[in-house]
Amino acid sequence: MRENEQQIRQLKKESGLPVIGYLCCFAPPEIISASGAIPYRITGIPGADNSDADAYVEPYGCTYVRNILARAARGEYDFLDGLVISHSCDMVQRLYGIWTYYHPLPYSYMFNVPHQVSPWGRDFFERELGFFQESLEKFTDNKVTKEKLKESISLFNENRALIRRLNNLRKSSPPLVKGSEMLDLLMMGGTLPAKDYNSMLNEKLKESEMKSTDGNTGPRIMIWGSIVDDPALLRIIEDAGGNVVTDDTCIGFRVWDKDIPETDNPYEGLTEHYFINFQCPRTDRGPGTERFEYLAQRAREYNVDGIIGYVISFCDPHKFDYPDLRDYLKKEGLPLLLIDDNYSFEPAESIKTRIQAFLEMI
Repeated sequence: MRENEQQIRQLKKESGLPVIGYLCCFAPPEIISASGAIPYRITGIPGADNSDADAYVEPYGCTYVRNILARAARGEYDFLDGLVISHSCDMVQRLYGIWTYYHPLPYSYMFNVPHQVSPWGRDFFERELGFFQESLEKFTDNKVTKEKLKESISLFNENRALIRRLNNLRKSSPPLVKGSEMLDLLMMGGTLPAKDYNSMLNEKLKESEMKSTDGNTGPRIMIWGSIVDDPALLRIIEDAGGNVVTDDTCIGFRVWDKDIPETDNPYEGLTEHYFINFQCPRTDRGPGTERFEYLAQRAREYNVDGIIGYVISFCDPHKFDYPDLRDYLKKEGLPLLLIDDNYSFEPAESIKTRIQAFLEMI
């Protein structure tokens, strides 16, 4: 059992509030929190036994989804009172149908997300926010007023501001915050209520600003790819002498890089943040390489020497993006190593060898 799962069980026991798990933040946790429930970002356990998923999905399906489904089948998410799945990809959508049919929860919701950034897509997403809110109000018996939602957005934005300040400490050489430490901290953000998380971030910020570095001035690395919810990969890089100073992953910068605009109509700000600005390959932003420019800008901002891509087997959205991204980064003079993994970090020695050779090369 992960540490964050132990914490959410304790938090549920102490607060008596329902816990609603979500797999992707397209369905904003700010709305879940405003409804009086505790939002919990569902994570897997890399390398765990996936055989319990064999009866439900084909073996060549996404290994991350299979990992989640196998854990659900074993009852490892028994602390959840509800489940929210966004249509981030087809495999995740299938997970929702299988999970809610064979292991139903008191509350479940499928959050539909358009795949193209367009005026109609924006309107669709904003309407979906309203339907999502109504379903939560019915389940929790709490009215989500505009004031409550604005307050929730403001609290989560405080989290974002503190995380950006912590990330700024990674710009120094050596960085004052290790990449593995930062990921551990971000994982807690998917468990704790926003107020409690703010307190934790403030303590970490004070501690980090006062500490001395470990003297590691090795290559500065950016992580790009799909879900990275375990620090094992980052520790491999650090043990090999590298410094993970920034990222572009589902739990990292994509969520925390910008504040949600605090608009009079909260739905407008949530749509701007989660649908327009959230840089996920599952969303079509048109042809061309302009969609990658923010990566080169971030690499320059953090003085990155190279990029390590981590893509889970059968993750079509990221794999379809990879050839264009590889060519774009080559033109920008940024070396790229791709790790194609089945969400297990095995064989570990092979991954370590490739990463060590990459670090030596750059």
